[in-house]
Amino acid sequence: MIETEQQKIVDLAISSRRSIRAFLPKTVEQQEIEEILKVASRAPSGTNTQPWKVYVLTGATKAKLEQEILAVHNVPEIAKTHTEEYKYYPVEWRSPYIDRRRKVGWDLYALLGLGRENKAGMHAQHGRNYVFFDAPVGLIFTIDRIMEQGSWLDYGMFLQNIMISARGRGLDTCPQAAFTQYHKIIRSVLDLPEEEMVVCGMALGYADPDKIENTLVTERASLSEFVKFRS
Repeated sequence: MIETEQQKIVDLAISSRRSIRAFLPKTVEQQEIEEILKVASRAPSGTNTQPWKVYVLTGATKAKLEQEILAVHNVPEIAKTHTEEYKYYPVEWRSPYIDRRRKVGWDLYALLGLGRENKAGMHAQHGRNYVFFDAPVGLIFTIDRIMEQGSWLDYGMFLQNIMISARGRGLDTCPQAAFTQYHKIIRSVLDLPEEEMVVCGMALGYADPDKIENTLVTERASLSEFVKFRS
């Protein structure tokens, strides 16, 4: 099978997507953000419900959210009183999922020179989530509480479209479930309606090529591990 130029472009946009954890202070124009979100909105959704809502944060609003979350995150006694509204991860882990989770965590910390005993360093690195890893644009995604599991599946396709569209423009992203813990702060700063639930956040900008953490490339399981052909 001969690969066409279109296939190459699409495959490269998908395969080059990575979670970037250090960004350059280079502005992303609003028009470009709008174009990305417009393309992403072509994601499929059951009966065309289009359950996504997006808050695009820059400037003072972004800085205010970052400051308020970090102020809580850095005081463990207060931080532990903030809990997610929905469970992103399983309550009880098992292999191979826990193995993959541990590997990506330790691979990242190893790149940053953070040993397992360096709890303060790991806490600080986790806190980088809440400044969107210095990206110039932060995105917060919400969904109406009446929507059920199928709409969350639709939402994932919308998020993926954003990341792929960004890659096609030379931009990078990092989807961030970490924000869900602080949904109360997000609700207050962004004045979210009560019917909206925080799904996740996402950093958007230009990757800093000189940062060691951006050299991390996570592994993917071989097809034989998750594909079964039946004929």
